[in-house]
Amino acid sequence: MFSSLALHRGVLAFCASLLLSLVVLTTSQFAIADESFQQWIKEFRKTAIKNGISGEVYDRAFKGITSPDQWVLDKASYQPEFKAPVWQYFDNRVQKRAIMRGRAKKKELQPWLDKIEKRYGVNPNILLAIWSVESSYGAILDNDKVMRNVIRSLATLAYADPQRKKFGRQQLLAALKILQTGDIDESHLTGSWAGAMGHTQFIPTSYQAYAVDIDGDGRRDIWNSVPDALATAANLLSQNGWRRGESWGYEVTIPKRKLPAGKLTLREWEKLGVKRANGKPFPRPDDKAELKLPDGRGGPAFLMLKNFFVIKRYNNSDRYATAIGLLGDQIGGGSGLVHDWKRPFTPIDSSEVEELQKKLKKKGFYKGEIDGKAGSGTRKAIKAFQKSIGVEQQGYPSKEVLKELRKQ
Repeated sequence: MFSSLALHRGVLAFCASLLLSLVVLTTSQFAIADESFQQWIKEFRKTAIKNGISGEVYDRAFKGITSPDQWVLDKASYQPEFKAPVWQYFDNRVQKRAIMRGRAKKKELQPWLDKIEKRYGVNPNILLAIWSVESSYGAILDNDKVMRNVIRSLATLAYADPQRKKFGRQQLLAALKILQTGDIDESHLTGSWAGAMGHTQFIPTSYQAYAVDIDGDGRRDIWNSVPDALATAANLLSQNGWRRGESWGYEVTIPKRKLPAGKLTLREWEKLGVKRANGKPFPRPDDKAELKLPDGRGGPAFLMLKNFFVIKRYNNSDRYATAIGLLGDQIGGGSGLVHDWKRPFTPIDSSEVEELQKKLKKKGFYKGEIDGKAGSGTRKAIKAFQKSIGVEQQGYPSKEVLKELRKQ
């Protein structure tokens, strides 16, 4: 019989052999995948040339790209663990830091904003809000973790993501055409995992449709020229029906009785008992509006005008368009909501969330970025901290949690 020591050595040897085999197999599979991807690049070159892209531009764009970007595929397949509650969505976007930075940017860029508004008729505060939400006023463009080579990202989706294959091919062809026009070179053609580019995060086909060279340097450069990026966003909104000089919507109070769905004039809504939350009259009572209750009857209520639905052409989400409108209003000097979101805790502002994140990181509970935004990583860290001190694990970024952290 084998001794226990011999048996142990035998098991270790077997495990080592198995591990080596797996490593060799995995390496071989990656090599096959890379070889297959390179063959796909070679074949797609024919498609690109048929679509008017020169072989020289194509070869230059794909120089050095030998394998798909696994990070892109991970992002494409990521499913959030939970749908963010309404308060979290808005707290992370319509927050003190974004408002103050927006006001500072407005002063800095006033001549350009005036020129853009004169040409396209779009409220500059809305453009600044879009810039904030899309790229944190350009801050994400310097983040190598999220900004990738657009050609590689889109080729990865076209090659390896069954659900986004058509999107990837379409956007890849558009991106190659952007390179061919000379607006940007391949070394600076960066974007999100799905190819959203520049300060205002345009996918290539949208860039082709709306990109503007307002600074007059001969290039539609939404990566390096903030005026070009904001003018491009304004052009999109303008071409989709933005109404000059009009609001996106109004916060309102509503009666307890049931109200009709669909659009009515503001005058008709007023007759049904719907009033502006700040007590002011509606400026144009004949404008049509639709009632929206993002947080149910217990939260803020809004009458949404035409420009709200135009903002949705940028991102087809009620939450997104509402956040842009609310943030834009506060960048423009507005005081914010009369009736706040329903929260099961006492809220903190973005600078306090940042302090909370730093304290959680110092204690080893948080590994994410110190960004003042209470996302899923922050909430998980809060729950872990709450568990460690023996209190209910709610995960809310609250004054109560911050107070406990300050005690520690």
